[in-house]
Amino acid sequence: MPNILIIDDERSIRNVLKDILGNEGYKVDEAADGEEGWKKFSSSSYDVVLCDIKMPKMDGIEFLGKANELNPEVPVIMISGHGNIETAVDAVKKGAFDYISKPPDLNRLLITIRNATDKNTLVKETKVLKRKVTKVQEIVGESEAVKKIKETIEKVAPTDARVLVTGENGSGKELVARWLHEKSSRSSNAIVEVNCAAIPSELIESELFGHEKGSFTSAIKQRIGKFEQANGGTLFLDEIGDMSLSAQAKVLRALQEGKITRVGGDKEINVDVRVVAATNKDLLKEVEAKNFRLDLYHRLGVILIHVPSLNERRDDVPLLVGKFLQDIADEYGQAIKDMESKAVEALKKHNWTGNIRELRNVVERLIILSGKTITLEDVENYVLPK
Repeated sequence: MPNILIIDDERSIRNVLKDILGNEGYKVDEAADGEEGWKKFSSSSYDVVLCDIKMPKMDGIEFLGKANELNPEVPVIMISGHGNIETAVDAVKKGAFDYISKPPDLNRLLITIRNATDKNTLVKETKVLKRKVTKVQEIVGESEAVKKIKETIEKVAPTDARVLVTGENGSGKELVARWLHEKSSRSSNAIVEVNCAAIPSELIESELFGHEKGSFTSAIKQRIGKFEQANGGTLFLDEIGDMSLSAQAKVLRALQEGKITRVGGDKEINVDVRVVAATNKDLLKEVEAKNFRLDLYHRLGVILIHVPSLNERRDDVPLLVGKFLQDIADEYGQAIKDMESKAVEALKKHNWTGNIRELRNVVERLIILSGKTITLEDVENYVLPK
């Protein structure tokens, strides 16, 4: 039931509005002036506010400014018997959801309130969905290697030190990068990911630094690169070992000077970016093979974090299986399945060449193909090689 606050110094107006809105199913609270309204607004939760403009102690425009500063998501509908077009425009410019003249047209008032509550509901739902989408998965495990990673993240994340994360494909390098961002002072800004292995070498510079219109044949408009998109936040360079040498040179300059230049441009652009890089390659061997710059390696690797393979942390398999059983059941909207201890033990002994990514796929496969309980026979049939 939406909760509405009416702020008006005319008792008769408050009573009429309270009766009408109450009959429509709204929960209504009231205040006799702006000061009383502000006390109630700042100490309680409301879905919509109806606020008079001309009031003693604190007028409606002053209340509107304070309300928008405290909680801009709550729609404030201004009402006044002294209004004109200029007043209405001024109120809307200052953040009012809408403006209604006294005496209010009841149909228009109810439609406006309904639109305001719908907007508020959408805002809340969007925030919930955004939290679900952007929520960082937990780093699951109690092995010594995982404990060390968590401790390192706690120490390093609050700093701006660049981090190089190493480990096999599917071992969880991206998750480490996201936790470094989540626990940093930059977490309110974006973490922008670039998969260096997935972008052709001739396009990687445009992807990272952007380009100006006409800088090459297909550059039909200006493009903002990942460095600029991540300004104030974190840039995650995944599979950095696959980056071309020419792009490496430009990344090195960007790290040294905090400036980039778009492809085809000559203007230097300041960027404030924390770089976290990841690779499944031995970069020092790549340096020896002249595929990677040693100076860039040292720039990136201020802090080194190695993520062990799943085969190196088999004792964490039961915890990971339990987590995936719950997550996948939630995704499918069904009850969580049990797994026999013998089945879990069999999974612990499996050779996990695809690491955690492979384990999650296996758990999903078992959930789909097994009965109410996942048995050792299920594991033997659907996971273990014949």
